[in-house]
Amino acid sequence: MRAKASDMHSKDCVKVAVRVRPFNKHSVFQDLGVGILENALQGYNATLLAYGQTGSGKSYSMVGYGPNKGLVPKLCDRLFEAIRENQENRQCQVFFSMLEIYNEQVVDLLSRGSRSAGGLRVREELQRGFYVEGLRKIPCENALQVEQLMEQGTRTRTTAATHMNANSSRSHMLIILQLKQIFSKESITKQSNINLVDLAGSERQRSSGSEADRLKEGTAINLSLTTLGNVISALADVAVGKKVVHIPYRDSVLTKLLQSALGGNSRTVMIATLSPADICYEESLSTLRYAERAKRIQNRAVVNESPTERLVKELKAENARLLQKLSRMDQEGRRATDESKELRQLLTQNELQIRAIQTLWEQHLQEALKDWEQQYANITQERRMMQMYPYILNINEDAQLSGVVKLFIQEGEWGIGLCDSAPRSISIKGLGIQEHHAVFRNEQRRVTLTPLTGSKVIVNGNAVYETAELQHLDRLILGSNCTYLFVGYPSERGGEDWSRYDYDYFQSELAAAEGIHLSESNTGCSQTDPSLLAVFYDYIQLMPMVAEANQISQELSKGVEFKLEIKNLALSDSRGHDLQKDIVVRVTAAGSKQVWMWSKAKFVNRKFLMEEVYQQFKAAQHEDNRVEGLLAVVLPRDKDPFWDPVEPLLLGTTHLWLQSLAFRIPLEEQLEVLGSEGTEEAILQAQLVPCTSTGLPLGEDDILIDPSEVLGRRLDFQLVLDQCCGVRWIREARNRGIQIGFRVFDCSEPLYTPAVWHNINPLLDHRVQFTSLQTSQRLLDYLQSSAVVLELWGLQEGCSVLSSSLGAVRMTAEGAFIIDLLHPSQAALSDSAELSCSVGALQQDVEELKSLNESLRKENHSLREQLNAVKNGGDGARGRSLRPSCDAEFARALKVFYHSMTSVRGQLQRLRRHRPSEESDLLGLRLFVDEQSRLLRDFSEQLEDGVSTLKQDVAAIVRRKRERSGIWS
Repeated sequence: MRAKASDMHSKDCVKVAVRVRPFNKHSVFQDLGVGILENALQGYNATLLAYGQTGSGKSYSMVGYGPNKGLVPKLCDRLFEAIRENQENRQCQVFFSMLEIYNEQVVDLLSRGSRSAGGLRVREELQRGFYVEGLRKIPCENALQVEQLMEQGTRTRTTAATHMNANSSRSHMLIILQLKQIFSKESITKQSNINLVDLAGSERQRSSGSEADRLKEGTAINLSLTTLGNVISALADVAVGKKVVHIPYRDSVLTKLLQSALGGNSRTVMIATLSPADICYEESLSTLRYAERAKRIQNRAVVNESPTERLVKELKAENARLLQKLSRMDQEGRRATDESKELRQLLTQNELQIRAIQTLWEQHLQEALKDWEQQYANITQERRMMQMYPYILNINEDAQLSGVVKLFIQEGEWGIGLCDSAPRSISIKGLGIQEHHAVFRNEQRRVTLTPLTGSKVIVNGNAVYETAELQHLDRLILGSNCTYLFVGYPSERGGEDWSRYDYDYFQSELAAAEGIHLSESNTGCSQTDPSLLAVFYDYIQLMPMVAEANQISQELSKGVEFKLEIKNLALSDSRGHDLQKDIVVRVTAAGSKQVWMWSKAKFVNRKFLMEEVYQQFKAAQHEDNRVEGLLAVVLPRDKDPFWDPVEPLLLGTTHLWLQSLAFRIPLEEQLEVLGSEGTEEAILQAQLVPCTSTGLPLGEDDILIDPSEVLGRRLDFQLVLDQCCGVRWIREARNRGIQIGFRVFDCSEPLYTPAVWHNINPLLDHRVQFTSLQTSQRLLDYLQSSAVVLELWGLQEGCSVLSSSLGAVRMTAEGAFIIDLLHPSQAALSDSAELSCSVGALQQDVEELKSLNESLRKENHSLREQLNAVKNGGDGARGRSLRPSCDAEFARALKVFYHSMTSVRGQLQRLRRHRPSEESDLLGLRLFVDEQSRLLRDFSEQLEDGVSTLKQDVAAIVRRKRERSGIWS
């Protein structure tokens, strides 16, 4: 999608172009870049904003990647071309600045010194407006110098991102080009500021409000985007005539610096980038709404003229008059007076001011020339060493920041870590990096890596604890988030495609080492469920964040551990269908054994807040010169991102299938409660008991052969939860408790058992009766195809107990819960449908009965004749025998079989739970084997007896039926 010039509003409005990835960069520059350049050359301030979610092409549009140049490099190329073409009638000076805003701190990306703890300060002057105090402005004479400065800024941004544990998608980058055009003939200077802004990912603005959390992310990290949205909304309201009391420019650093670009003295263009992925639909819609509001803003741009040259000429003329006056006074021999002293002082001041104006640009160029020479020497040195030694290359989540840092491994032994004062050491910084982290050895063109005690080193996805030899293109992770690609000697480098080893490749490798990976078919075509694919990508996205959170917790001595889990990986619904899977983070406090389950959005929110706490802690350490790790950070609970009020946790579920109720057969089960990832959490003993309205169990004579017999009749049954055995949740901490939750058929709210505490094998003894006053086909289908999902909930000290909400539940006089109730309108529709079906069925039955009646008449006549013949033969006793009911005999045989199978099922559960003790010796294992053999024999005998009895009963029924049939033949 491309916005043409005709689509834009007037020149005083903010122009908006919407880009859907992929797109043509040449057309982007023609549509937007050319206009920005023309505005700057005319003396107007110009601003270009790139807005959109991470991955939609903001940075790619602005900066580009590799040989594909973005708007900024193309704009600089064309700017210096225009300067060369017009150098006869004007003198041009170009200054370049580059800064980053992260966590409301301004970082100068071109600063030669170390980054200050609090960042640069933003100040305000009446004439200049808001500006960054101390920001470097480097003069440039050609586009190549601008490109080198951008590389330098990117290198600084990469290092700062690692040190601050920051993510480039959560920071704003501003490139400021200051163009000064001096027109000698007109004695006029035009000065234009070109602001090129790559905003943070817009999903950060939305996600903070999408998850209910007591702590909101939008403190410092998300403040800039939120405030920018408020400013744009307020300015859009002003443009359509609404009364706006206040425009919140001062609420964030970003909006302060962009005040002139938004509703001020600037011609502004916004690029709104969209991702074509369907999962980004909501975010794309939000971006379009954002751009629509921005289009309404009206600016008042003016040409910025400065009479610099006129001032110089006036000063020179005034100096000439002063010199003439002093000369006359000297010729006349008059003595120096106060007037003459005052004239000489004024003359000196004017000369200094003229000199300062004329030499300022030359001084800037001389200072920049030294930097260029040093930078060129560094680049030459780096290229020479790349052809001589192996090195490690940084890999960043942002592809533009990857491959920027190269750390060379020369011959001999080289330590790597925080320490930068030791000889033969490589200094790196980041979460989890020790003072002395590891040692590289380069001997006989072989490079090895040896982790030091307490350091975390991962090679190709696997943790390394001993010396490992590195091969070309091995992947290294040092600490929690420092990722590097090892590049061997030049002789080892072939034509491999290094680009495949991106940040996601590293994380996929880590996930595969943990057993989380995507399987593909032999043909190479992916057969993975899209929902599993989304879960996998969420998993690898959160893996480094979880590692960083654990490291922050360790360094702050918080004693909190974070672990990724896949929710519903092994769980299913009441019909056995897989539940939707999602990523959750299990949070455990080591001291109190408290456990929380955080959603992905909540964890990401808390992770940002942890970063803020961590950075404040490191800044305080730096100021107080404390030893790292000695003190724990103590925060009030209402502001502590590591803590939450405890809540009941869903530990696992099990299924109690209801099919036996359709036949009114009782069922007793020992059920294995499985956790979200398939781990055994407990064994639950449960029963289903068909009963009378008063709760008395039904007998064998009440068993149904045909389940449809229950339609339209009352059905009562009880769900009995006897005991929960071997509860792992309580075994881990005895101060915990459990509850069982369940929901039957159309119950609107779940029901819960009373809480039981401090017992690994808690006795539940909970019985609930359910009643259907008039069993419908819907309920019968439910019984035959569904199960009651029994949920095991874990309780902790201080959390509220789960209670059953009975407000919307109807109960019988005996205290049974009534199910299978229809709304009156639904009941009428159901009755109407059932009546129409019944009428059709009755009509069919009438026709069948007519034909059957005719055939019975004929058969009856034939039987009379046979009976008369038998009577005449004198066999009266056999003729008087009645035909027995074979169906009744078969029903009795089935009842016996069902009861025997219940016993067999119980024996099978005992076999499953029968395990040797963890402390068993050889004698104990032998006793276990003997006991297991006995249980297996019992199980086999019971199963054989049940099947054999059923076979014998069925054979006897068939034999008797044949014998009786022979009497009548």
